[in-house]
Amino acid sequence: MNDSVPNPLHGAVFWRAAVALDHLPPDEGTEVAFAGRSNAGKSSALNTLVGHRGLARVSKTPGRTQELLFFQLDERRRLVDLPGYGYAATSAARRRDWGQVIPAYFEQRQSLRGLLLFMDIRHPLQVGDRQLIATANALAVPVQPVLTKSDKLGRGAAKAALLKVQRDLAVFDAVLEPLLLSNLSGAGAVQVRARVAAWLAEGD
Repeated sequence: MNDSVPNPLHGAVFWRAAVALDHLPPDEGTEVAFAGRSNAGKSSALNTLVGHRGLARVSKTPGRTQELLFFQLDERRRLVDLPGYGYAATSAARRRDWGQVIPAYFEQRQSLRGLLLFMDIRHPLQVGDRQLIATANALAVPVQPVLTKSDKLGRGAAKAALLKVQRDLAVFDAVLEPLLLSNLSGAGAVQVRARVAAWLAEGD
């Protein structure tokens, strides 16, 4: 990991949680959302990117995040941790609720600049991932795919997985080329942070 590059996401702090659209904070400034399957390492990735291991709660029980969690960088810039999906123990009612809330959030939230989609490099583009990408693409929300746990594969296998995901996503207009991220070593964090920082700077 290149520690000589300043971390533009340093200093993020938990701000508030929302369980429904009418609980969201004012739609001002800029924000970037984080999404992913419940076992994709999303919370660990958020901690890696902000440089604070304890910011987002990492649980051994998938599906723990059941709210929209807002982390504030300053008065104008935020990170939003969306509920994990794809966990079988989540109730059908809860899955239905979030299946309605998340698309509505994408459509209505004017301060949203982009979506980081975290996927386990060994199991990318599951049904929920594809549904989320299609929804975001239809609403013109830019998506940055991030393949987590890249340290679980050798360099050649990781590159092959990256290229396959890139080809599979070529049909979508608003999806950027995927990036690799290791929460263990921090490899790839500089590139992912740069994408988030660029989105957050839009409108300044």
